[in-house]
Amino acid sequence: MKTILNLLFLSMAICAVGQNNVNGIVTDTETGEGLPFVNIYFPQLEKGTTTSDTGKFSINNLPSGTYALVCSYVGYETKSMNLVIPITEPISINLTSSAIEMEAVIISTPFHKLQSDNVMKVERQTIKELKASGAVTLGEGISNIAGVEGVSTGLGITKPVIRGLSSNRVLVYTQGVRLENQQFGDEHGLGLSDAGVESVEVIKGPASLLYGSDALGGVLYINPEKFALENSANADFGGTYFTNTQGYNTNAGYKASGEAFKVLFRGSVTEHADYNTADYRVTNTRFKEQDFKAGVGYQSTNFKTDFRYNINHSKIGIPEEIGEQSTNKTPLLPYQELTNHIFSSRSTVFFNNSKLEFNLGYIYNDRREFEDEHEHEHDHDHENDHEEEGGLHEDEEHHDDDHDALHPALQMKLKTANYDVKYHLPIMGKFETIVGIQGMNQINTNYGEEELIPNATTNDLGILAMSHIHFEKFDLQLGARYDNRWIQIENNINKSFNSFNGAFGVKTNLSKNITARLNLATGFRAPNLAELTSDGVHHGTNRYEVGNIDLKNEQNFQTDLALEFKSEHIEFFVNGFYNHINDYIYLSPDGTFIDSEPVYNYVQDNAALYGGEIGLHFHPHPLDWLHYESSFETVTGKLDSGDYLPLIPANSLNNTIRVEFDVKDSASTYAFVKLQSVFNQGNISAFETPTDGYNLLSVGFGGNLKVFNNDLSITISGTNLTNKTYINHLSRLKPDGIFNMGRNFSLGLTYSL
Repeated sequence: MKTILNLLFLSMAICAVGQNNVNGIVTDTETGEGLPFVNIYFPQLEKGTTTSDTGKFSINNLPSGTYALVCSYVGYETKSMNLVIPITEPISINLTSSAIEMEAVIISTPFHKLQSDNVMKVERQTIKELKASGAVTLGEGISNIAGVEGVSTGLGITKPVIRGLSSNRVLVYTQGVRLENQQFGDEHGLGLSDAGVESVEVIKGPASLLYGSDALGGVLYINPEKFALENSANADFGGTYFTNTQGYNTNAGYKASGEAFKVLFRGSVTEHADYNTADYRVTNTRFKEQDFKAGVGYQSTNFKTDFRYNINHSKIGIPEEIGEQSTNKTPLLPYQELTNHIFSSRSTVFFNNSKLEFNLGYIYNDRREFEDEHEHEHDHDHENDHEEEGGLHEDEEHHDDDHDALHPALQMKLKTANYDVKYHLPIMGKFETIVGIQGMNQINTNYGEEELIPNATTNDLGILAMSHIHFEKFDLQLGARYDNRWIQIENNINKSFNSFNGAFGVKTNLSKNITARLNLATGFRAPNLAELTSDGVHHGTNRYEVGNIDLKNEQNFQTDLALEFKSEHIEFFVNGFYNHINDYIYLSPDGTFIDSEPVYNYVQDNAALYGGEIGLHFHPHPLDWLHYESSFETVTGKLDSGDYLPLIPANSLNNTIRVEFDVKDSASTYAFVKLQSVFNQGNISAFETPTDGYNLLSVGFGGNLKVFNNDLSITISGTNLTNKTYINHLSRLKPDGIFNMGRNFSLGLTYSL
């Protein structure tokens, strides 16, 4: 690795340095007038600006080559164009007015294109949109994206589900690097805060070609907030209050950029009490979270790099039964205490019409679980001290913020180093090509009295090549990849897994308004440590789990077809998929008991998942401020034996009426009413029970105002307005008949300086 880095920096030093500039003007297609405040951005260079009052712009110190330039402005169609740099003449860009929302550049796919130009179908939502819907946490907000749900344990723990697949079958990327925080378990959340996050992208379907093992079901790609534009600085602070949990989250951030260097900082604090239903508070769903993010960037003509750091610390109660009714925010026993450190470095060296990207990451995850029976043994002097002071009752001790009298029953530290190096070859006619190498070294170590999974070391190595081919009437994307995973488990157990995968996709315009996308891809997943080595009671699931050291790779093949119709006032889409998985790993009861708990074994069988999404967006003329959106999602999962797979989300229908008003240079407002209809789920596995359907009504409104010449953003929302008592099929509290959250109102304020 040291040799590779030396070569990279040597290349950076000897590559040609060209002082290239791009100047131009952006005008309205109909009036010919210059448009002010248009966003001009080179996504591959992460460099941009905004137009002046007359529509003019200038971007300096650009490397030679061919790069996409994206122009976006509220009320106009987003425009993308390829520029060959150097360019000597000023460019003129015309934007056409449109009621359709601005498009964004998709970062999770390798060629950084607008979704309309992408061969793969990717869902994208900004954090601002997710929070406006009333989401309490990042995990809850992500479950509002089409095709995505969440396996939840109260509010504090949510695990993403993409088209029926979750845990190690869904890979999470944050800060441009692979996140590893023991996501194999049922009771593990994301370990991430929404503070300092700009948007979330979802690749639905096997993405092993791009990301390797564990991306068999899809990828959740979390984009951090961007640095400030060149030679600018800004700051903001704000918070949100939630009536149901009497909880809040607050955050503050600052960022500044010069011509070469840029920095950003953001901190946040979150606290929630037990959530309320119409009948009771759900004991020990309370949690606390502190989060801090920092970034430093440097950019010259032919080189850019940024280093980011994130520490997230949380205490999350693990609910067991309905008991204490209070609004205390300190978790009771049992609870988790999690600390997650993420170090990431993303760099690019620009050559003449080609570039080299290298991303490095280090994730240090410390997971501790505390239980009643694992109280710390005090020495005699400490006992006397407590007796003299009157001591602490057990209930009081449980509410002590520090829990000094406890030590963890279970403690695991997971240390992961990963690297991702990609070379973008020079564009040759219709071909854009990428070759790359990715790898990971991961060490799991136990420190507590209990051992959930053994000490082990995992090493990954993957090699990939991918091309995007542009033809006059259609685009092709194809690639291949080889991976190898080695696992060294204590007691001299060694396992090796390898897989070869490929992908093929095509996008074409069937007519002026209809676009079709067809993607065929294989994916794989190596068995995780829990599946290979478990031998004990898994708390929270109330079963004795037995692993299987002889498990094979999961290998799948998915067909994904997407059709989109888009006109000036109507958008309609249909996405369908069929996903066949060989050697699907799942738990099956064998009818025996150990320590009064039923025994479940990890076994394999072929499986298939199929379904899709249908959506409509209608914004009638001349009422361009009025929007009606409707979407339907369905997924079915079955083993070849005919049994249904567990934790498959129920079919759902969402209908939203939304209004938006933009008053340029003054204020903007929005309001929405949403009805979510979730249907009965009767397609269940052998150890599940059916779940009744329900309807949830939500409303929200907000906007931006000028206060002391600065922007004040206001969001007000209400969810589950009818205070419906219901249970989501993917709730881990379902076996105990515990309801999901009842009526909640939230008020959010953000002030920008």
